[in-house]
Amino acid sequence: IMEVLGLDLTDDSLQGTPRRVAEMYVNEVFSGLNPKNLPNTRLFENKYKYDQMLVEKDITFYSYCEHHFVPFYGKAHVAYFSSGKVIGLSKINRLVQFYARRPQVQERLTVQIGKELEKLLETAHVAVVVDANHLCVASRGVGDTNSKTGTAYFSGKFEENEFKKEFLNYVNHV
Repeated sequence: IMEVLGLDLTDDSLQGTPRRVAEMYVNEVFSGLNPKNLPNTRLFENKYKYDQMLVEKDITFYSYCEHHFVPFYGKAHVAYFSSGKVIGLSKINRLVQFYARRPQVQERLTVQIGKELEKLLETAHVAVVVDANHLCVASRGVGDTNSKTGTAYFSGKFEENEFKKEFLNYVNHV
């Protein structure tokens, strides 16, 4: 790419850039492609018998559109009903980060987070909402810097309007 752009690769400020960019993509930006980086999660017994919705909201993430390798970023909001097990709250954030750190589309990211939480928590009751700004929309093509994209995943109890509304109320107002 740098050669096609006509950049002087002998310039000392550009020397090493191809290596740095490659290392950045492999070790940081796309680290979620390596299954070894899946967060180590430990479940705990729900010994306090908490039987209400647990919501972890405003989880910030940064990802890259797989179509243009341009960033998209935003917030994920996650909820679940325990089936007898709970997870450390930071593990939810780490799980979001793991799936965001790969060439991605927002729709798949949303589903991956939901399905992984169902599997880890052994529950059928998970909700995920993702709101994101896409730089492929803002910095090219239409050039819209104000639009956001929203996606959602609902399973189990969250497919019922009562719980879906309660979750969305947490996300939007609490």
